[in-house]
Amino acid sequence: MTIPTDPDTGEFHRAPNAFTARITADGRDGWPVEPGRYRLVVSRACPWASRALVVRRLLGLEGVLSLAVADPIQDERSWRFTLDPGGVDPVLGIGFLHEAYEKADPHYDGGISVPAIVDVPSGKLVTNDYPQITLDLDTEWTAHQRDGAPELYPEALRDEIDAVNADVHRDVNAAVYEAGFATKQAAYEDAYDRLFARLDALSERLSRQRYLVGDTITEADIRLFTTLVRFDAVYHGHFKCNRHKLTELPVLWAYARDLFQTPGFGDTVDFDHIKRHYYQVHEQVNPTRIVPKGPDLAGWTSPHGREELGGRPFGNGTPPPPPPEQEAVTPHG
Repeated sequence: MTIPTDPDTGEFHRAPNAFTARITADGRDGWPVEPGRYRLVVSRACPWASRALVVRRLLGLEGVLSLAVADPIQDERSWRFTLDPGGVDPVLGIGFLHEAYEKADPHYDGGISVPAIVDVPSGKLVTNDYPQITLDLDTEWTAHQRDGAPELYPEALRDEIDAVNADVHRDVNAAVYEAGFATKQAAYEDAYDRLFARLDALSERLSRQRYLVGDTITEADIRLFTTLVRFDAVYHGHFKCNRHKLTELPVLWAYARDLFQTPGFGDTVDFDHIKRHYYQVHEQVNPTRIVPKGPDLAGWTSPHGREELGGRPFGNGTPPPPPPEQEAVTPHG
C-alpha cells in the first residue's frame, strides 16, 4: 500500500473523494433512491465504511440496500471479494472493487476506497463520498427506513452536529492517520497533540451528557465511535497514538462501551478484520506484518454506567432488530 505523504513536511494527506454523485429521493443527480438497485461495498476494517454499516443497521435499510463485504487484506488491485465463493461478489459479478470504479470512469487512476455505493444494473460506482453517504441514508432514504428508525440528523440540531463533526474529523478521525503515516517528527507531533487535546475536550463534554449532541444518538456519535472502537486495537500502538489507551480515559471508555452495547453498533464491529487490515496492509508502518494478539476485548461488554446521565438512545424510535444472519459478526471478548 502506497501512503501519500508530503516529502517536505512528512504530512499525510488523504485524497479527496472523486465520485460525489448523490442518491436522492428525487433523483436530481440522476441516481434516484430505489430499493434493491444499489449495493453498499464496505470493509469491516475501515472506520469510514463502518459509519455506513452502523447507519444502515440503525435505520433498518438492510432489505433495500444490499451489502458487499470486502476482504480486509487488499492487494495491488484494490479491495477484493475473496470472502465470497470463487472470489467474486455474487451480486456485482466482480472480483475487485476497482472494476466498478473503471465502469464509472475508464480513465480513473486514483485510489479505490470504501464505502462505495455501486449501481447494480450498470455495475458503475455511484459514490465514494463517505461523509455524504450516511447523511443521505439519514435524510433521502426515509421512505424505506424501518418503523421506529431513529432520527440521526435532526434538522433542529444540524448546525451543532456539523460543527462537532468538523472538529472530530479534523482532530480525531483524520488525526490518527496523520500521526500514524507521518514521516517526520514535527508532522507526527502536531497530529498527536491535536488528537489528545480534542479527546480531552470530548471527555469534558461527555462527562455532562450521554451523547455528543442533544439527548439521543446522532451522526456525531457514530463518527466518533468508529475511531474510538479501533483505538486500543490499532491506533494506540500501530499509529503511535500512545499518550493514553482508550481504557485509560474513563469518560470516553464508558461512552464507547455504551455505544458498543447499543444494538447497531457493536454488532457491526469485527476486531479480527480491523487488526489484520491495519497490521498486514500498512507494511510501511509494520514491515513484519505481525498481528498482535491483544488487547483483551472482554471489557467492551462490561457495565458502563452512562444510563445515569439520562438520554434516549433512539429518541422516539426503537432499537433495530438483530442483523440478518448472513451479516452477523462473530462475538468478541
